Amino acid sequence: MSTLAEPVEVASGYRAGRTLPLRVELVRQLKRRRTLVMGGILAALPFILVAAFAIGGTPGDRNGQVTLMDTATSSGANFAAVNLFVSAGFLLVVPVALFCGDTVASEASWSSLRYLLAAPVPRARLLWSKLVVGLSLSLAAMILLPLVAVAVGTAAYGWGPLELPTGGAIGAGTAAGRLLVVVAYIFVSQLVTAGLAFWLSTKTDAPLGAVGGAVGLTIVGNVLDAVTALGHWRDFLPAHWQFAWADAVQPHPEWSGMIQGTAVSVTYAIVLFALAFRGFARKDIVS
Repeated sequence: MSTLAEPVEVASGYRAGRTLPLRVELVRQLKRRRTLVMGGILAALPFILVAAFAIGGTPGDRNGQVTLMDTATSSGANFAAVNLFVSAGFLLVVPVALFCGDTVASEASWSSLRYLLAAPVPRARLLWSKLVVGLSLSLAAMILLPLVAVAVGTAAYGWGPLELPTGGAIGAGTAAGRLLVVVAYIFVSQLVTAGLAFWLSTKTDAPLGAVGGAVGLTIVGNVLDAVTALGHWRDFLPAHWQFAWADAVQPHPEWSGMIQGTAVSVTYAIVLFALAFRGFARKDIVS
């Protein structure tokens, strides 16, 4: 008896790298109701804030202290910055958890995951397509909010320099560039939530469990960061650096906080993504 393994026959024209194209997966996800609903919520937030300011009056300083919120109606740039400020802590967490946590678990809940793998789509290729599309939609959500906010804020309050709570202003052109930096940093800081959601999505057949678990653990991180007794241990929490982007909207930006936050977030994300790929490669797919 020969000890050599018999060659595996491969269908003519089959290329593992061409299975489940990113374009096909992106179109599938864009057509889903949860994608449209999430986009509608983010696009509606600037209109809600404009209505709130119109009803409640122009925000003003309290006890002589001026915050970023107090400058919301100064210009379209200020209004966009305020939208990012009020949404970065929680609202922008939801689309990241949704797009990255629902993607694999939803296929399992529909009992279509095993059929995708039988196509045959290699497991690593399936996860790669799902992850790239999930992160792309998450980034699109974070770009959509400030874009709509700039348009709505400019229409309501005019375009002008970014007024700073500490005094002074940043020119309109420079402010646009700084807002791009802010969006990029918020996206990077949310990679931990994306990693958590994606890893949980490979572990459960319940999409709500993956999404809710990622959001819940993110909230736990925020709570732990508020415990000052932890001291320097908080530096290892991604939540500790989530608002480091505020250093970018200063006359002279400070980058050290964002660099540290990026290092922490990327490190956690790489570990979580690696766990997702490793665990899914060995998982018995029955759904």
